[in-house]
Amino acid sequence: MASRRNIAPAIGIDLGTTYSCVAVWQNNRVEIIPNDQGNRITPSCVAFTEDERLLGDAAKNQIDMNPTNTVFAVKRLIGRRFSDSSIQNDVKYWPFKVVAGPSDRPRIVVNYRGVEKQFYAEEISSMVLVKMKEVAETYLATTVKNAIITVPAYFSDSQRQATKNAGAIAGLNVIRIMDEPTAAAIAYGFDKITVDANKKNVLVFDLGGGTFDVSLLSIGHGNFVVRATAGDTHLGGEDFDDRLVDHCVKEFKTKYKKDITGNAKSLRRLRTACERAKRILSFSSRATIQVDCLYDGVDFSTRISQARFEELNKDLFMRCTDQIEECLRGAKIDKTGVDVVVLVGGVYENPKGTAARSNVFKTLPVTGNFR
Repeated sequence: MASRRNIAPAIGIDLGTTYSCVAVWQNNRVEIIPNDQGNRITPSCVAFTEDERLLGDAAKNQIDMNPTNTVFAVKRLIGRRFSDSSIQNDVKYWPFKVVAGPSDRPRIVVNYRGVEKQFYAEEISSMVLVKMKEVAETYLATTVKNAIITVPAYFSDSQRQATKNAGAIAGLNVIRIMDEPTAAAIAYGFDKITVDANKKNVLVFDLGGGTFDVSLLSIGHGNFVVRATAGDTHLGGEDFDDRLVDHCVKEFKTKYKKDITGNAKSLRRLRTACERAKRILSFSSRATIQVDCLYDGVDFSTRISQARFEELNKDLFMRCTDQIEECLRGAKIDKTGVDVVVLVGGVYENPKGTAARSNVFKTLPVTGNFR
C-alpha cells in the first residue's frame, strides 16, 4: 500500500472572472501558492498569437497589442446561452469575437497561428485551470490530480456542470464544487470554531470581477451553518469598468467629435486606463484617466472623482444593497443581529475606500474584514 506522504494533496482553486488563485493545506495551514511571477493571483486570461498560446500574466501583459485574440472574463460565458441578454450586453464591450454555436452555446473566435479557431467557454476555462495546476505542481514538486473549485453561490446547475467539465478537460478530478462565500467564511472562521466559542452571525460580502454573492452564516460550537444566500451572477468589477469606459468614450466624442467604438485597440487601451483609475479610487478621492494617442493621433486625459464614480455606478451599488437586504430577509434576521461583515473580492481592494464611501454598507455594521 502506498504511503500517505506519497499521495499528492488536493488543491483548492478559486477560478475567478478576472483573477484566479490556487491553495493547498500544508503544515497545518492554508498556503496560497505563488505563480512563476511570485504573485498569489494569476490573471484569468488566455492569449493566442502567431507563434504560441499565452496564459496568465504573459497573456494580460500583451492584451493592448493583441486585443482581438486575448480572451478574458470567460466566467461570464460558461454555462450560459449566447442569446442571454447579459451575454449580448457583454459582447458590446469585448474586443474578441463571440458567436452562437450549436444549441445556442457561445463560442469564442480567435486567430491562432494564422488559423481561425473557435472555443467553448469550458475550453478556455480549462486552459486557466491548467495554468493553476502547473503552478501547484511546481510548488509541490509532484503531480496534482484532485481539486476543489469554488463558484458563485448563485451559479446555476448548468454553470456548475460546465465548470466541472472545464476541470476534467484540464486533467483534474474535481472532487467538489464549493460556493465562494462559504469558502470565504471557512477561511475567516476556521480558527474560531472551538467548541466553547460563542456563536456569531457572519455576513460574507463577495464582490469580484464578474459575480456578486452575499451569504449569512452562523459560526460557532464547531459548526458552519449557511442561513441564507443571495447574489447576482452578472455583477462585478467588469461592470464598473464598463461604466467608466462609456463615460470616457462619450467625453472623447464630445471634445474631439471622434467615435472610437469601432477601434478594438483604442477601446482596450482605454479600458486598461479605466481599470487603473478604479483601483486608485479605492484609496484616493480623485484619479486621472490618461491615454496617449488614443485615437487618430489625439491624446486623451480626464479626471474623475470618487463622487462621480459612485454616481456613474449608483444603480450597481443599489443592486448590491438589494441583495444584502434579500439575504437578511431570507435568514430572518435584522441587520443589528450581524456580528461581523467579511469583505471579499478584488473590487474592494481597500474596504475603507470605495466600499465604505458608497451607500452599500451604510445599512450594516462593518465590524471586520478578511482579505
